[in-house]
Amino acid sequence: MYVKLIMPDTPTPRTKAEQRETTTAALIAAARELFAERGYAAVGTQEIVQRAGVTRGALYHHFKDGKEELFRAVLVELSAELVRHVVALASAADDPFEELVVGCEGFLDACARPDVQRIMLVDGPSVLGWDVLREIDSGYALGALEAALQGAMDAGALSPAPANAVAHVLLGALDEAVMVIARADDQTAAREEMGKTVRRLLEGLRAPVI
Repeated sequence: MYVKLIMPDTPTPRTKAEQRETTTAALIAAARELFAERGYAAVGTQEIVQRAGVTRGALYHHFKDGKEELFRAVLVELSAELVRHVVALASAADDPFEELVVGCEGFLDACARPDVQRIMLVDGPSVLGWDVLREIDSGYALGALEAALQGAMDAGALSPAPANAVAHVLLGALDEAVMVIARADDQTAAREEMGKTVRRLLEGLRAPVI
């Protein structure tokens, strides 16, 4: 009588790269939750590693400068997510000009989230400094904004201009707008006013009707 033995599946050992990626992701996720809950200064590294389920040695192995470097990684991840979200919203617009409007409105709304305000607008400048914050911002938002502006110019919706220069100026205005909203006593009213102001700026870029 022939009996076929079925061996239980054994998990494939993870590579070092996969282990590194898993540990890094766990640390960033844990730190992001804690920073959003209580702010950078109130969170210790021991809390982070406990929530991530890793050792303190693992934290310093992957983030040699400790909590500050981990905070930067959290901010980079958050910035990338925001840009993906805004681009997805804008891509549903009917025309190139409205794509810009929807994208800018989406950015203002996203930055009104408590976790974004705490990590990006409150702790970001004090922990990393404005230069680093601008570098991260430019690395993600600037390229998407420049592409949207260039597309609108190519379509004749905006007056011709150096798209990179316009993107820098508009991104600076958006960054200032979200800071005003975050610091306002009445954030709802501030959000409405900043939205109207950004719309006026965009209207000023429109190509003249012939």
